[in-house]
Amino acid sequence: MPLDLATVAIVFGTIFVVELPDKTFIATLVMATRFRPLLVWIGVCLAFFVQTAIAVTAGGLLAQLPRTLVEVVAATLFLIGGILLLRGAGDADEEEAETEEEFGAKAAKQVVGWRVVSLCFTILFLAEWGDLSQILTASLVVRYDDPISVFVGAFLALAAVSGLAAGLGRTLLTRMKLSTIRRIGGTVCLLLAGYSALEIAGVL
Repeated sequence: MPLDLATVAIVFGTIFVVELPDKTFIATLVMATRFRPLLVWIGVCLAFFVQTAIAVTAGGLLAQLPRTLVEVVAATLFLIGGILLLRGAGDADEEEAETEEEFGAKAAKQVVGWRVVSLCFTILFLAEWGDLSQILTASLVVRYDDPISVFVGAFLALAAVSGLAAGLGRTLLTRMKLSTIRRIGGTVCLLLAGYSALEIAGVL
């Protein structure tokens, strides 16, 4: 199946705005203040690569279900994602400090060189299990039935977010609150849920 650039772009935008206010952004930021940012980014990207592959595989399995059921599942996952993001927006700024403390403790080990990559991979790999971006990636596979394009778009989005966190995270957070970013992500998810519902109803 050839790469669909339109699907890649949609998936990239969706996962980007959902992942930006996520705890993994803060985790990457914290680790980048303790270790060499490039090594942190490499370790985080490797973890995202594996977790994205898992999410896409799960989405591919769901896509084998009857089409109408698949569309309902996708719409429901988008709806849940949107509600969770919007409901948690008010507490996002308080959670930021708690997340920094949590991952600061995990990154307190004295490691150097390529061991930093291994440590960051392990921390982010474990943190990403069941994460909203992972669930939405699976639902996007269901939605578009294009695992390759969804994988590329989702992984590039996660790599971009982690790159921002490692390089410009602190500066970015001084210009925009996590609560605002989370509201934007929630709105995007609700729009996708509404669009999917209209398709199920035969309006589109």
